[in-house]
Amino acid sequence: MYSAPLLYTSLGGVLSENSGVVNIGLEGMMTIGAFAGAAVAYFTQNPWIGFVAAAIAGGLLALLHAVACVTFTADHVVSGIAINFIGPGLALFLTKIFFDGAAMTIPLDLDHKIPRPLNGFFSSISVSNDILKEIVGTLDSIFNQYATVYIAFILVFVIWFVLYKTKIGLRIRSVGEHPRAADTLGINVYAVKYLAVILSGVLAGLGGAAMSIAVVSNFRAALISGQGFIALAAMIFGKWRPQGAMWGCLLFGAAQGLSIYLGGTTLGISSQLLAMLPYIITLIVLMLFVGESNGPAANGQPYEKNQA
Repeated sequence: MYSAPLLYTSLGGVLSENSGVVNIGLEGMMTIGAFAGAAVAYFTQNPWIGFVAAAIAGGLLALLHAVACVTFTADHVVSGIAINFIGPGLALFLTKIFFDGAAMTIPLDLDHKIPRPLNGFFSSISVSNDILKEIVGTLDSIFNQYATVYIAFILVFVIWFVLYKTKIGLRIRSVGEHPRAADTLGINVYAVKYLAVILSGVLAGLGGAAMSIAVVSNFRAALISGQGFIALAAMIFGKWRPQGAMWGCLLFGAAQGLSIYLGGTTLGISSQLLAMLPYIITLIVLMLFVGESNGPAANGQPYEKNQA
């Protein structure tokens, strides 16, 4: 459940950076997606419409990043930092406008969250054996997830297939490795980069919505607090590959789940320490297990068609 929002966002980073555009603005895109998803779901009373709106909002914010980095060859990191200011700021501003300047929270009716498609499926199976009952109960707890979780894991396969088994995926990777060589072969480098960056925003927006209209049932100012950066770390952990990013997101999602689990025990661990746990584990993993990671060769480098 906690891995799914990270997974959407990390897959967005995989697409963008494989095309050669560094996208540290995932946090801002995730935040605007969380707001748009919650706000549209609130007014329409339909979480799926909110989910689509989140994708559109994230894609529009990513378009700004693409214009800055691809068309105007701005520094990718600086543009990403700007996006991380624009996303939360715009979300809070629009919250004040649409909700009469009230508290920075958009509450959602629990009946209008993303559904759990397998809720009660295994528990409805009638078994008499105690061991089978235990197995059925375990399966019910494992697979009783929001639909956004299943969509996220399906997208891992889809993006892997697109990147490594299709012509457009080959173009995305060639533009990220050697854009000038790709240009000489007739590939529209700018169009490919625009497509990849916008799709990264779409996915990050879906990640934000997976948090606001699935994991929780509201949007608030601190809902997306560093999760875009954790998703970025998962992408690096996964060596810029969809399947690797998935394992990284599962690890960091488990860390977040562990902090929440420990908070419900009688161990008396400080809530501030528990809140730090996912970020500490992220840093430890990056230091100990990632080593020297090298992304696409032209990642972060501006490309101008007419320059030698």
